[in-house]
Amino acid sequence: MPSPADFARLAREFAGELHTGRTMRLLYATDASEYQELPAAVALPRTDADVRALVRFANEHRLGLIPRAAGTSLAGQVVGSGIVVDLGRHFSRIVAIDAAGRRARVQPGVVRNELNLALHPHGLLFGPETSTASRAMIGGMVGNNSCGSNSLVYGSVRDHLVSARGFLSDGSEVTFGPLTPVEFAAKCAAPDSLETRIYRRVGELLGRAKNRRLIREHFPKAEVVRRNTGYALDALADCAVFDPASPRPFNLCRLLAGSEGTLFLGVEFELDCDPLPPPGALMCAHFASVQEALRAMLHALRHRPSAAELIDRHVLECTKENLEQARNRFFVQGDPGAILVVEIRRDTRADIEAELAGLESELCAAGLGYAFPVLWGDDVQRVWELRRAGQGIMSNVAGDAKPRENVEDTAVAPADLPDYLREFDELLRGKYGLDCVYYGHAGAGEVHTRPLFNLKTPEGVKLFRSVAADVAALVKKYRGSLSGEHGDGRLRGEFVRFMVGDDCYALMREVKAVFDPAGVLNPGKIIDAPPMDTSLRHGPGEPAPEYETIFDFSAAGGVLRAAEKCNGSADCRKSHLMGGTMCPSYMATRNERDTTRARANMLRHMLTHPRDPAQPWDSDEIAEVMELCISCKGCKSECPSNVDLTRLKAEWQQHYHDARGVKWRTRLVANFSRIMRLAAFAPGLHNTLVTQPVLSRWLKRLVGFAPERSLPELPPMTLRHWYARNLPHPSEDRRRESSATSPALERKSVTGVTKFRGVEARRSVGGSGRRVWLFCDEFTNYQDAAIGIKAVQVLRRLGYEVVIPDHVDSGRAQFSKGFVRAARQLAIRNVELLAPLVSADSPLIGIEPSAILGFRDEYPDLVPAALREAAKRLARHALLFEEFIAREAEAGRIACEAFTTAARTVLLHVHCHQKALSSLTPAMAALQLPANYRVRTIPSGCCGMAGAFGYEQEHFALSQQIGELVLFPAVRAAASDTIIAAAGTSCRHQIRDGTGRHALHPAEILFDALA
Repeated sequence: MPSPADFARLAREFAGELHTGRTMRLLYATDASEYQELPAAVALPRTDADVRALVRFANEHRLGLIPRAAGTSLAGQVVGSGIVVDLGRHFSRIVAIDAAGRRARVQPGVVRNELNLALHPHGLLFGPETSTASRAMIGGMVGNNSCGSNSLVYGSVRDHLVSARGFLSDGSEVTFGPLTPVEFAAKCAAPDSLETRIYRRVGELLGRAKNRRLIREHFPKAEVVRRNTGYALDALADCAVFDPASPRPFNLCRLLAGSEGTLFLGVEFELDCDPLPPPGALMCAHFASVQEALRAMLHALRHRPSAAELIDRHVLECTKENLEQARNRFFVQGDPGAILVVEIRRDTRADIEAELAGLESELCAAGLGYAFPVLWGDDVQRVWELRRAGQGIMSNVAGDAKPRENVEDTAVAPADLPDYLREFDELLRGKYGLDCVYYGHAGAGEVHTRPLFNLKTPEGVKLFRSVAADVAALVKKYRGSLSGEHGDGRLRGEFVRFMVGDDCYALMREVKAVFDPAGVLNPGKIIDAPPMDTSLRHGPGEPAPEYETIFDFSAAGGVLRAAEKCNGSADCRKSHLMGGTMCPSYMATRNERDTTRARANMLRHMLTHPRDPAQPWDSDEIAEVMELCISCKGCKSECPSNVDLTRLKAEWQQHYHDARGVKWRTRLVANFSRIMRLAAFAPGLHNTLVTQPVLSRWLKRLVGFAPERSLPELPPMTLRHWYARNLPHPSEDRRRESSATSPALERKSVTGVTKFRGVEARRSVGGSGRRVWLFCDEFTNYQDAAIGIKAVQVLRRLGYEVVIPDHVDSGRAQFSKGFVRAARQLAIRNVELLAPLVSADSPLIGIEPSAILGFRDEYPDLVPAALREAAKRLARHALLFEEFIAREAEAGRIACEAFTTAARTVLLHVHCHQKALSSLTPAMAALQLPANYRVRTIPSGCCGMAGAFGYEQEHFALSQQIGELVLFPAVRAAASDTIIAAAGTSCRHQIRDGTGRHALHPAEILFDALA
């Protein structure tokens, strides 16, 4: 093992980053598989010279290099004890696009879907598509020979890899590409080098007719189109060099695709692209069982689909509990045992309809299926999102027995699939008593199968191995592939010899030996892999610590299991180009350390093996990865496993405070409401302090806020004060509220602050007279009273009696800074005060999303058991202002005639918590009540402000960087007469500081639009 001095010397000649600290090594110790191994170092090379230096260093110290791109391997390909080489961080450039030649040259860190965004204007796409295509990188796709749901049309990466430039195991640079027999002979006759020796040895091995016959007889049969069993010698054996009748040139890229970085370190790939496909539609055929769906699949293949994907009842059941995917279940009818998603693409809609009608008739005639909904347009993407979420969703199963990946990637010929899966099911149920999950690429002969195993027990690990061995024998019986698309790695590498026989395995060993004589390229993968039940994340029989927590994590089985829900699928590594909210800090930094996955993994590491069992939460490593978590809650809904990192962070933070004490600024922010209560006695003094340049700079320096950040001013009176002065107490005669006329609303500008005096109560137009309770949150009360007043005005104008009941603060400031015990006391008091009042007929309405949504999110899992049911009832009737308006409009109690007919354009940014816990649909519906208002949403994630995060000096730059990803450019590009809408107080503040534009709360927009 290299010494620290050795690594220090390497770091000095390294243009990229070399990490030997414990935090980064722990984060790269796992992937999306069951394996865990602490690497010696983590390297993020920036240049070709860095890669060459790493290869030289590995040879010098006999240390393995483990190449990694997106790092979502399911077979343990990217874990090991050597140096993990993350090529995704800096090697992320699209080098060139040749539209005429339909080629693209890319570096390994280019994300598949981002490549297609660049190809789209040229009328092209890169076809192979994994379910993780929103973050899967080309380097990883080459390593695994990825394909995906559309492999019926586009095949695998192997079919599209034209050339590859990179480094061999001796550090020499090489480019592999297509060769004619003459060019191949010239390569073999070249002066001695590792490249020359590779060509000669491969030529010798495959030039023997006996070896080619062995390959034909023992590799998966040709009808198995998805095949990654060992090295793809069968893909080279039929080229023109060895078969003069073959039109296929010799190209070592066909061997490199699927070799998992064990032969070559690629830094640039040339890809063959395809024209954009014609339009399409989906038939989502419903069946009583998986077997019935598989029989239907054989009928569907006769209609030349571009995809035929299976979703079984287990996956469909889990989507009910997933916030994001529950919205994508709209097409499910009844309770099917399986759904077959068949995609048909043709040149015209009429052709598609005719093909789908023919398929439906054929299925009905065969007595297969009971519902055949057909989906078009945007609905198609929603179905695919549900299908792609299958892996992550299944990891959300409660308890220690989880769907595991040991036999999830088997592939057979499509015609064999029904019989194979019947035997597979009989084996699991009959011999082992195991139920199984089925989903995936039925049309291509591969269905992902995931039995449940508890790998925390010795019995579970033994079962894990036994099932893998028995299924390998079953796959061999059908001459299928143990790995269809996810690779062999260390999970299936042990079984490669069994699958192809000793002679073919010996050929593979010869290939590995000539490419990598020193064994430095991803050792222990494919060839000479260790036993598949070693180096697991959980040592069998290892104790699972239990910890007392403030939040109730019992639904997940405790806080440790809540962190273990992360299965590593890396949905949190999407860039802003892919949409969504999770994870804002990663979108800006592109550092693995700043992902939801990293934070959940670190919690799991440190809580499983705490340095000090008496202080398990006191961890510098956890603090390091939590530093840039901005508690956006995007993971609450977008993570398919529903890893709620915001809650996990708050819990950890409280215990960390207990162990280390609380910094002054942290305490200041958590006590926001108390400070504002004092400042509200002298708002003019406060405003002078925060706006006068010298005083403001001094104050920000004292507190630790960024000097560039503006500080909010206070209105002349709080919302509660205004309400008490201007509205009758609810015990008074309610007739006064509907008939009396109060003084007109007067506005005066005083040092930039709008002053409100009086209230206008014109004749209501809704006429419901129903009472609603307004939650006067601390942010609206002290800083945004003008918005609160307008919200009251809108509701009263629409005919509702508005009452601010007795309640305390929401606790949002406390949650954000880890003062969970203080927040718990506020939650208890609010439930006690409000639960007896609030109902479906008299809901609780909130103005600030982060405050009102706490009633739905944190409160039910925070209050004592005696109050839990009351908290859940209250949560059901706690509504955002926009949700209430949209609901009442849908019920016919609010009409668009109440609003202006003038035409306006509204550009809407939706608060993170609103996106995660509610929906943007109610906000859109409410803002479009004025008949001629047109609302467009900004496809932004988090604004970057995140409460106090954007104020803090050390976080200000990142806060702005997040805003610059999507939000700021969209606002700057908007016409000057476009209304910018944002419900969150932090969002409005960020927009003002970042763009100079003044964003309005939806209540303000609807107030101004009243007829």
